[in-house]
Amino acid sequence: MEYIIVTGTSRGIGFELSKLLADAGYKVLALSRNAEPIKNLNHENIEAFSFDVSAKESRDQLSKFLKDKSASVLALINNAGKLINKPFLEITEEEFKAVYDVNVFGVAAVTKLVIPFMSESGHVLTISSMGGIQGSAKFPGLSAYSSSKGAVLTLTELLAEEFKETGPSFNALALGAVQTEMLEEAFPGYEAPVSATEMAEYVMDFALKGQKMYNGKILQVSSSTP
Repeated sequence: MEYIIVTGTSRGIGFELSKLLADAGYKVLALSRNAEPIKNLNHENIEAFSFDVSAKESRDQLSKFLKDKSASVLALINNAGKLINKPFLEITEEEFKAVYDVNVFGVAAVTKLVIPFMSESGHVLTISSMGGIQGSAKFPGLSAYSSSKGAVLTLTELLAEEFKETGPSFNALALGAVQTEMLEEAFPGYEAPVSATEMAEYVMDFALKGQKMYNGKILQVSSSTP
């Protein structure tokens, strides 16, 4: 069975992306801590279970699922993210680490787990943020979030180099403002010019086709600041 794996599917871009892929006929493994919203779709092309990218128990469950299904993975879309908006002098060490556990270490661990199930033509696509781009506008309160999003951009470049002879391909999209719950947490009251569904359509197209033209690349997908 061939799957596209999407993490962070309980809301926002991940939720809309899973629906779009499933409607297009792809088998989707939708993973998020709260699996109920996606399960409630009762879509024949979506399988889902509760999953925390930062938890070894969840990753072990994913490994077992893929082995039991003799699965191949067409694409892995690392979309799960954690955001804490708090002044640097007030954010605790535990809170800072918790953001990195999801946004960096979780992405690395899930990617490492899934690569053996992918072919040379597979695509690992990591959803990052314009906040992680050096030289882009930065905003107070996002020290943990934006720096973690910068880390996975460099990781993407490194993995593309390490796997350039065997595949899969690795790319990242640094997204600007998209109207999601996470944006509201970062910038309360800000109205983004792009909806979650619109961005999900773009991400879907790039996840399916982008590896033909790009590898180890960071694409800035933003029409606004933030």
